[in-house]
Amino acid sequence: MSDAFRSLPVFPDLRAFLSWTAAEKNLAVLPDRVDLRHEMTAFQQAALRAGGPVLRFNCAHLDGQPATMPVIGNLFGTEARVAAGLGVRPEGIADLGAFLAALRTPAPVDGWRDALSRWPVLRAALQSRPALVKHAPAQQETAPTDLTRLPVQIPWPGDAGPLITWPVVITRPHGSEARDTARYNLGVYRAQVIGPDRMILRWLSQRGGAAHARSWAAAAEPMPVVVALGADPALLLSAALPLPETVSELAFSGVLRGARPQITPAQTVPMLAPATAEILIEGFVHPGDTAMEGPFGDHTGYNNPAEAYPVLQVTRITHRRDPLYLTTVTGRPPDEPSVIGGVFNQLALPSMRAQIPELRDLWLPPAACSYRMAVVQIAKRYPGQARRVMMALWGMLAQFSYTKMIVVVDEDINPRNWDDIAWALSTRFDPARDTLLMDGTPMDHLDFSAPRMGLAGKIGLDATTKIGAETGRGWAEIIRPDPAHAARAEAVLRAAGWGA
Repeated sequence: MSDAFRSLPVFPDLRAFLSWTAAEKNLAVLPDRVDLRHEMTAFQQAALRAGGPVLRFNCAHLDGQPATMPVIGNLFGTEARVAAGLGVRPEGIADLGAFLAALRTPAPVDGWRDALSRWPVLRAALQSRPALVKHAPAQQETAPTDLTRLPVQIPWPGDAGPLITWPVVITRPHGSEARDTARYNLGVYRAQVIGPDRMILRWLSQRGGAAHARSWAAAAEPMPVVVALGADPALLLSAALPLPETVSELAFSGVLRGARPQITPAQTVPMLAPATAEILIEGFVHPGDTAMEGPFGDHTGYNNPAEAYPVLQVTRITHRRDPLYLTTVTGRPPDEPSVIGGVFNQLALPSMRAQIPELRDLWLPPAACSYRMAVVQIAKRYPGQARRVMMALWGMLAQFSYTKMIVVVDEDINPRNWDDIAWALSTRFDPARDTLLMDGTPMDHLDFSAPRMGLAGKIGLDATTKIGAETGRGWAEIIRPDPAHAARAEAVLRAAGWGA
């Protein structure tokens, strides 16, 4: 990424980012014993809700047994730290979003001067190419092939067992070569530990990892997999971002990082792995090898039911000499994924505006599990425009296929203010005329309100002022005070000690 947009130093690994948070007085080292079974969840939730620091648990234990390494939690518990993971301060998110939109869909070049002015974009593209290294910090030591030695949390009462919550799972399709990293998929899928060398990978059927697994199963061959734990912030956030299928998460991490991603050959599987991760887990997913995963507490605030998912047969575990284990907790918002989602929403706005020009703002309320509901502000110019925007959003990006309610408002309504939204719905929305209903559309498997697993309805609420053929009657004028009178009133009250 261009230095013109990156206002923070490059974070080549998790340790560099933690050093920066410590310098910012945003890292708390906890020397007291904290149990990995349920108790650590309470610490992370308390820190997140208070807008608190990254937590380093130096004395984690499980049922009295001390952990073999420190545990890091609440890494992205504030929007400021998510922005920092992207290389910018919070005020730089909008500019970064515009920069990434230009990188994805650059306009035609108009002469040499214009080409030179785009050097930051070209430089970012060059920085996205992975660099192969022979001596990787992530492979400094080979550990016993025993997942139970890792300090894996059991987050909630009722959870089925230890759950790895921040794994970057790396796969490639059948027929590709290990060196063809442009075809790699990086995803954050929760992973249940069910034995010393077995872990369940919970990827839904529409995810990239699942698509790759189907290609290997069709060929009746085991699929090689690498799981990176404790990756650098750019790689973590790239794996979590809802990128288009044609965009490589590994390459995109180089754009965010401002430096080329470092990769290294895995030791027991034909894959290339993140060289600067804290821990690498290698293995194969064999066709037909599944196990019941769950139940686990999830982002809906409920336990999801147990379901069968593929098993990774672990062949090797390597790590740094003094590894750190990164964890997070998913539950009813606010949680770490909802904080990340709020920043991703801001980051994606310029790209969405490029496809929907009338879009002015979009808010995904964190309390609505980040993406189940969207409030959209548009510059309305013609009848039916609100419905067109609803359908465009549902069809534009994969994550909006799970958004079951869209409320569209005008430019004079703050889409991030519940009072404004309620007023617009109360005065500009007629249930019979302004409701768009659909049935049998894709839905998150974890949504218990869906009548069928993976299929549910969607609703669009047009809370915009009706114009043209949308109404058969005139529309009243909004009452507003005279600006001069309002300004004088504020000045007088301020002088009397009552103003802000």
